[in-house]
Amino acid sequence: MYVVATAGHVDHGKSALVRALTGMEPDRWAEERRRGMTIDLGFAWTPSADGGHIAFVDVPGHERLVGNMLAGVGPVPAVLLVVAADQGWQPQSEEHLSVLHALGVRHGVLAVSRSDLADPAAVRDDALARVAATSLGEVEAVPVSAVTGQGLAELRSALDRMTASLPAPDTEADVRLWVDRAFTVRGRGTVATGTLGAGTLRVGDRLTVAGAGGRQVRVRGMQSLKEDRTEVGAVARVAVNLHGDTGGLGRGCALLTPERWLTTDVADVRLHGDPAAELPRRLTFHFGSAAVEAGVRPIGDDTARLTLAAELPLRIGDRGLVRDPGLRRVAAGITVLDVRPPRFTRRGAARTRARELAAMTGTPEPAAELRRRGVLTRTELAAMGAPLAAEPVAGDWLADPGHWTELRKQLAAAVQDHARRNPLDPGMPAEAARRALGLPDRLLVDALVTARGEPALHRRDGRLHSGAARAELPEAVRRAVDAVHAELAERPYRSPEAGRLAELGLTQKALAAAAAAGVLLKVADGIVLLPGADARAARLLAGLEQPFTLSQARIALDTTRRVAVPLLEHLDRKGHTLRVDETRRRCAEPRQDGQEPR
Repeated sequence: MYVVATAGHVDHGKSALVRALTGMEPDRWAEERRRGMTIDLGFAWTPSADGGHIAFVDVPGHERLVGNMLAGVGPVPAVLLVVAADQGWQPQSEEHLSVLHALGVRHGVLAVSRSDLADPAAVRDDALARVAATSLGEVEAVPVSAVTGQGLAELRSALDRMTASLPAPDTEADVRLWVDRAFTVRGRGTVATGTLGAGTLRVGDRLTVAGAGGRQVRVRGMQSLKEDRTEVGAVARVAVNLHGDTGGLGRGCALLTPERWLTTDVADVRLHGDPAAELPRRLTFHFGSAAVEAGVRPIGDDTARLTLAAELPLRIGDRGLVRDPGLRRVAAGITVLDVRPPRFTRRGAARTRARELAAMTGTPEPAAELRRRGVLTRTELAAMGAPLAAEPVAGDWLADPGHWTELRKQLAAAVQDHARRNPLDPGMPAEAARRALGLPDRLLVDALVTARGEPALHRRDGRLHSGAARAELPEAVRRAVDAVHAELAERPYRSPEAGRLAELGLTQKALAAAAAAGVLLKVADGIVLLPGADARAARLLAGLEQPFTLSQARIALDTTRRVAVPLLEHLDRKGHTLRVDETRRRCAEPRQDGQEPR
């Protein structure tokens, strides 16, 4: 299916042409038919030359109804522009063409209507010249009369040639269906209609409702061209019967593939039109079928930050426009450059940002986006419209290679600095490291620790240590440790009592620092031995008749129950000993490959 919107001044015969081409009445309301003027969006279709269909979104032409016109044109890739031969170019002809140019519409046909009432040549030439200066460029022009039928066959042929030139839609893309109508059908519930520009919808799909609280709904049924369908691929006009909480659903909402879109109320954009400095500070932002108030902050000559009154699902490269409803004119077309722009938190940030935006093209550049942000999840990058095929550094997190290397250096420096400033507690907590580097997830800290680089980093007891240089113990702690070493030299499993440790000034923090420095073995709180005493104890116990009791171990090690109980539990944890029952243990068999015993 091909979807084409009409455009043109009020009373130039847009609906009459659609009626003549399709044999269908596009005006849905009795008032529209009574007044002979389209008020809201109308829909009709006709077969195309390739066996498909051309569906028309018929838009109102009155100046007061441009908002309705924009809701219909926004998601549509092609246009039938209508100018009456007996009236020529009119104000709404100009504004509608401005809208099409701002949205970057590149495919169209010009119909010079009412050619039975006046010579169409002059109007055709004038209109073609105006159209050629816009994004539409050169288009076919067909003189036509909906009354006499003159030119209808030629118009059909021109529409077929135009639709054949449309780029193939991406039916695998994420769905973003802008709702242009929502209504209730008795016995079936809520139905939403819109133009599916990309992706595929299937019965049973779950969709997120952007603009109505972000709730999820389920597709319980679909129609396209009034035929029931189980699957509809882009491009298509589609009516979707929804199951779930649809409160607040209406024009300007969007039905989205879940977890594949970001909604934002702040976006940095490039302007195509008036210079940024000349724009009013409050405008209406039109995108898809949505129209929301936007605050405009100029950043560069042709770039600005839009602050929206409601969040919208936007991606890099999206085209929309800002309009001044008071003056009833399009102020500028916009191309979305960034849907997650940085906040201005320091003096000069706006000038720096202007330079960054000047280099952005509006075409998604995944590597450049990652370089600007340093670290980002694959999911968020794809939701911005810039998917990157790269291996994550941790979980779903991607990192720019240069930034990752710099982060590794910063982490090593932070760990070493922490050790210098905290000699009794040299290990840096992982959470403190995350905050110091401004990282969004602890997973990134873990990945940095295991990444290659100098100095080597390692993690012990939830804290980060540098392998390059162990923190020096204060002289008083070093003397106290030397005293403990001397006392353990004769009886290595007689750990000093708590009172003796306190007398030496070895507080819990000092003991932890000595253990971290590798000069004492901390078996349990208040129980310290010489480094390597646990391995030596295991070898002594291996000489006992197996299995052995706590009492036999205590005697063999020449120690007290106060030390023997936590020491044996420590040996259990290290895998040197194994419990046989409630009272006995045996030594694990040594491994020939030098690994832990089994």
